[in-house]
Amino acid sequence: MIYLKSYQKSTMENTAEFTCAFCGEINPTDIDVTAGNEQSYVEDCQVCCSPNVLYIHIDEATLEITIHSECES
Repeated sequence: MIYLKSYQKSTMENTAEFTCAFCGEINPTDIDVTAGNEQSYVEDCQVCCSPNVLYIHIDEATLEITIHSECES
């Protein structure tokens, strides 16, 4: 299952949220904007501790962050 969140990002704020692909809870995550506009990494849910693969896209023009989360297989 894929969850999608979009956020308008300021250049000072490096925090966004993702929805856990396992339990559906919302989790904050830090975004390193210096790591590029396309990123992916695994982050555990703070509620159920299940590993989520996060796919992050940062739009260069608007600085909007889009996060897809999937269950780690």
